[in-house]
Amino acid sequence: MTEDWIAADCPPPSTAHATAAEARQGALTKPLGSLGALECLAVQLAGLQKSDTPKADEAPIVLFAGDHGITAQGISAYPAAVTVQMLHNFANGGAAISVLARELDVRLHVIDAGTLSDSEIPGVVFDKPRSGTRDFSIEPAMTAAETHFALAAGKRALGRAIDGGCDLVILGEMGIGNTTSAAAMAAALIGRRANDLVGAGTGLDSMGVAHKAEVIDDALKKHALSASHPKPLDVLTCVGGLEIAALVGAIIASAQSRVPVLVDGFIASVAALAAVRINPSCRIWLIFSHRSAEPGHDVVLDALNAEPILDLALRLGEGSGAAVALPILRLACALHSNMATFEEASVSERKA
Repeated sequence: MTEDWIAADCPPPSTAHATAAEARQGALTKPLGSLGALECLAVQLAGLQKSDTPKADEAPIVLFAGDHGITAQGISAYPAAVTVQMLHNFANGGAAISVLARELDVRLHVIDAGTLSDSEIPGVVFDKPRSGTRDFSIEPAMTAAETHFALAAGKRALGRAIDGGCDLVILGEMGIGNTTSAAAMAAALIGRRANDLVGAGTGLDSMGVAHKAEVIDDALKKHALSASHPKPLDVLTCVGGLEIAALVGAIIASAQSRVPVLVDGFIASVAALAAVRINPSCRIWLIFSHRSAEPGHDVVLDALNAEPILDLALRLGEGSGAAVALPILRLACALHSNMATFEEASVSERKA
């Protein structure tokens, strides 16, 4: 089964606005290139937003949560019950991303895309085809229909978040066991062994990490995903997660809606890699926020030819790294729009 919307082309950025932004950067009262990556970010946003005054003020955070059957194999330091407990924490404002959203004055949307919760939680949107994935060491994590439902749930959540307009969107995730699913997806999509990608996740010791890698390698062989160039939707269905699939759908839908995505850490970057493999035209709409402490993140960033803004040894998830990077984007835009040019300030330019 194929959903036509997933493959629909994403619009290109405005070359004219990016060119104008580059010219403005060259005319501002500073040595050329002296603001480094801040200049590049402002130019990038100007092209994406088709604006002479790029902004990062309205940046809703959309967080998808899901549970994973693979936790039955002892690949997490925390029990699966924590996922649903954290849904309450998000809704009650006690989680890290809740604090960051308040401090940044942005909206936080929490979506139960596939947790084990059997009752609705105030402040959380329920949009899931099932409660938790299956144990992918035994059988595919999802059916094709469940995968497409989760992709569409991501699109629906994105639509709600950007209704009324926004400058960019931050996408986050939470789910006990999802670093294992993400590492399995990355190994299959990039063609690497799990040892190159797995990390401590929620706090595994060295034996736990080795066990996680073994579980992943065995599962990839079982589902015939060790071969070259497996189909990304097959990878997502066999070893992915419902919240990861929702992330993929939200990324593609955001790019199709001309809304830049500030990508979080390891798991969100794996979702971005899957989204780009499904729909390459969405790549230009992705801005990478930070380099995670998860060892596999470097491998995924390389596969995406991505250079993140920050490197703070974060590995929490939830969209927290992207939220921390948001003020950098805001400052880049403020400098671009509000600094005086040499002509305006009557400052002599550099001699030719």
